[in-house]
Amino acid sequence: MTAWLMTELGLDHAAADHLRAHYWHRYGATLLGLIRHHGTRPAHFLHGTHDVEALRPGIVFDRAVRHMLRRLPGRKIVFTNGPLHYAEAVLQATGLDTLIDGVHAIEHSRYTPKPRRIGFLHLLRDFGLRPSRCIMVEDTAENLRTARQLGMRTVWISRSPAHHPYVDLRLPSVLQLPRARALARV
Repeated sequence: MTAWLMTELGLDHAAADHLRAHYWHRYGATLLGLIRHHGTRPAHFLHGTHDVEALRPGIVFDRAVRHMLRRLPGRKIVFTNGPLHYAEAVLQATGLDTLIDGVHAIEHSRYTPKPRRIGFLHLLRDFGLRPSRCIMVEDTAENLRTARQLGMRTVWISRSPAHHPYVDLRLPSVLQLPRARALARV
């Protein structure tokens, strides 16, 4: 993103990096600051900053994740602050695309990122979900706060010793997700 800001806004590295971080902290996403203050078209930014071909060589994937997801019951929906084309490319490159029932990308949330409530509401509406029937799995604890407020059960994938009252279960590895089945409500 810093390189994109340098090119598009004519900034040096330090200024671009500062602006990126400033917009991310102020708006929850660099994109929202760019839309508001620079008239940036979302699609132009998302394609310019999420290069699928540059991504592919760097993907490291544990095949055990695929086997674990195959065994988990229920619908599996990816909820991402990234763009749809990028999420789909990652799923395809990892072979998870056939195990995922849907993707809710930043475009579907009208460019409102997690943890903002409106993005979650779009997710629930678009997929016909009841929060009480959902388990949100995240590696960013703050994104789980909103999920919990809406009535979802929450699983934080982290090795951090931190405790958050809105986290129902903390797991050190996504491979331990079968333990989250105890959170499922009938």
